Amino acid sequence: MLGEAAVKDSRIPKPYSEKHMDETFSHPQYRVDLRRYSEKEYNKFVRLNTVADWSLLSWKDVGKPFEVTNYSRERTEWEKENNQAMDPHTSWTYFNKSFHEWFIKDVPKEKNLGKEQFMRSLASFKPVQVKQAIGNLVQLQLWNYVHRIQDGIWDPRGKRALFEGLHLDRPRILFLGAAEGYEAMQLGAMYPGAEIVMVDYDEFCKTTRFGEFPEHYPFLGENSSTGQWKVTYKDDLNIEYVVEDIRNLDFGKEFDIVLSVGLLEHFPDKYKPEVADWHRRFLKEGGYAILTTPRNQLRSRLYYHVMADVMNHTYRELMTVEQMGLYMYEAGFDILRHGYIKVHNGLICRPR
Repeated sequence: MLGEAAVKDSRIPKPYSEKHMDETFSHPQYRVDLRRYSEKEYNKFVRLNTVADWSLLSWKDVGKPFEVTNYSRERTEWEKENNQAMDPHTSWTYFNKSFHEWFIKDVPKEKNLGKEQFMRSLASFKPVQVKQAIGNLVQLQLWNYVHRIQDGIWDPRGKRALFEGLHLDRPRILFLGAAEGYEAMQLGAMYPGAEIVMVDYDEFCKTTRFGEFPEHYPFLGENSSTGQWKVTYKDDLNIEYVVEDIRNLDFGKEFDIVLSVGLLEHFPDKYKPEVADWHRRFLKEGGYAILTTPRNQLRSRLYYHVMADVMNHTYRELMTVEQMGLYMYEAGFDILRHGYIKVHNGLICRPR
C-alpha cells in the first residue's frame, strides 16, 4: 500500500514509480492500480476468443443488443420543453458534463453529506425528500463500488490484457470519440514512442475531461530500452487533441491503431456500418481496429437503471461480445482477438 505522505502531498506531480509495482490505492475520486496479474489470475480479468469461426455465427444465434430506454431527467425535460427529440450533439454535451461531475466527486465526503441529507429528510417527514435522499445515496454507493472499488470503468488490468501483444513500434494511434482519452494513454504507455491523436466533437472533452485528467495518475506500460515494466504519466505522452466531427476528418490511411471506446453501441443498426467504416478509413494496411462496448449483463443493466440521470442522455445499447463481433465481421473485418473484461467487451480486428 502506498504511503500516505506520497499521496497527500499534492506538490509531488508524479508520486508513483516502479517501486510501487503491484500496489493499489483508492483516491477520493478513483483507484490507482499498478498490480500485474499472474497466469493463474489471468482469467479473472479477461475471457478471450469464445467464437471459433465468425462466418458460422448468425443473428439468430446471438440475438440483438439490449436497448437502454430509461433516459435521464435532463433529457426528458429538455424534450418536453423543446417539443422534439434531443439531438445527438446536445445529448453528448449533457452527458459529458454530467459524467465529469461524477469523476471529480470526493466520494467519501459526498457519502457523508448524503447520509446527513438522509437524516434531515427523515426529520422533515416529507416522503419526496426522503426518496430523493435515498436515491442520492444509492447512486453514490454504486458509483463508489463500480469506479473506486472495482475500478470497472478504467479497468487497467483488463484493458492491458486486451491490448497486449500487438508488436508495434512507435505506433500512430487515432482515438475516435476520445472523451478523457484514458485508453489511448494506456496504449501509449504499453507501446512506447506512440503518437496519439484524440478526436471528439465536444470541446468540453478536450478542455475539461481530458484537460483535467489527473496528472499524477500512473499508467503501467513498458520501458522500450529494457523491456521491463515502467510507469508513465499523461505528460510523458505525445498527444494531440482535435475537436471535430469524425465524419469531417481529413486524415488518410496513416494510423497503426484506430480505437473507439463506447462508440458503436450509441448507433442504431442502420448506422453501424458507417461507424465500422470510420475504423477502416484511417488504418494503414495491417493496422488494428480496437473497440470496446459495455457488456450486456445483469449488473450493467442495474447500473444504467440506477445511474440513468448521470449516464442516459444518448441512445445506448448493451451488447454481448458475440453481437459486437458480428457487427464488425459483417462490416468486413476479421476478428483477431475478442473477449470481455469486468464491464466491457473488447475486439481487436483488421479489415479483410
